[in-house]
Formats: sequence, C-alpha cells, structure tokens
Amino acid sequence: MNVRKKPPAWTEVWDGIGQQKDVHLDGSSAGSVSRLEVLEGPSERRVRSEAERARIVAESLLPGAQVSEVARKHGATRWQIYDWRRRFRQRGMLPPCEASPPSFAPLVVEGALEERHAPAIKLEIAIGDVVLRTDTAIDAEQLSRVIRAVRASR
Repeated sequence: MNVRKKPPAWTEVWDGIGQQKDVHLDGSSAGSVSRLEVLEGPSERRVRSEAERARIVAESLLPGAQVSEVARKHGATRWQIYDWRRRFRQRGMLPPCEASPPSFAPLVVEGALEERHAPAIKLEIAIGDVVLRTDTAIDAEQLSRVIRAVRASR
C-alpha cells in the first residue's frame, strides 16, 4: 500500500487496485495510531433491480443486437449480461437456448439448368495399318466384334 501525506491528520491511501481512499489518523504521537477511520465515497458499482436486468437481457436478445453494444449503452459489461442471461435461464425465465434456429435462404433458380455433358472422348485403336476411331460410349461387346472382324480381314 502506497501512502502519501496530506495535512497532518489525513493521509491518502491507495489500495493497490487504483482506488484512492482518505484515511483519518487520530493519534497524538508520531508513528502510533489509536484509531483508524477509512472514509469511502460512493462505490462505482451499480445496483440494478431485477426488472432492469430483465429489460437489458431482453434488449440483448433482440435480432441483430450485439451484446457488447447493449452493455456499453447501459454501463454494464457483456459478461454481466451473459451472467444475467444464465441466471434467468436457470430460473426458467428464458428458454434453455436463446439462440434462434438457423435460417436458410430459399433457393431461386432463374432459367433452366443446362445439362452438362462430359466432352466426348475419342478412342483410337490401331491394328496394323487400320485405325479404328470411336467414342467411349460404344458398347464393349460391339467393340470386340469390330476388332475381331478387322483382325480376321488381314
């Protein structure tokens, strides 16, 4: 604790977390204190009614609301609002999960979808000086018969 002297009977005391308190020292001899009185001003903590907390929580649950903005607006922290939500939920004053169900955008199709065809792959089979050209959509049995016929003709 840092102590800084004020007029003889008063001393400023810093409590280590940045808050100053005035302390009245009531003692006649230097170095000894017979009575120590700490005078505190109003604390910076707000005492909120249950109705005010409920109103702030309800505002934070509105669609599009950001908890940090609501907290800043009301001089609270977002963690306080999350804590209030949790407490209201435990008491049954909020549904188990305040998150809205996911919404989906409707699928809109403009114009007919084109049927996509795979590019035709050409197949070339060279048997000696004869070259057979066909696409891959040919039936395997039919292709076998053609190859046998070409070989037999040679």
